[in-house]
Amino acid sequence: MSTSTMTLDSSAVELLASDLNAQGGVYCPSPKADMKIWNSHPKVYLDVARTGEAKCPYCGTVYRLKAGEHFGGHH
Repeated sequence: MSTSTMTLDSSAVELLASDLNAQGGVYCPSPKADMKIWNSHPKVYLDVARTGEAKCPYCGTVYRLKAGEHFGGHH
């Protein structure tokens, strides 16, 4: 179960490292951002692990790793 939360900025989604997929990213639109997937823009992959945050080019939602979280998906 994920404990992702919306931050005070309503367009930002704070993520745990465990919320990222094996490549270190997420897809937008996302249920983590309280979005209705059926009524949103096309699905787009966002690489969050590379810099710690990524912004959706369609809706502007920012996905960022929670402070202190580190992605270690590379072996």
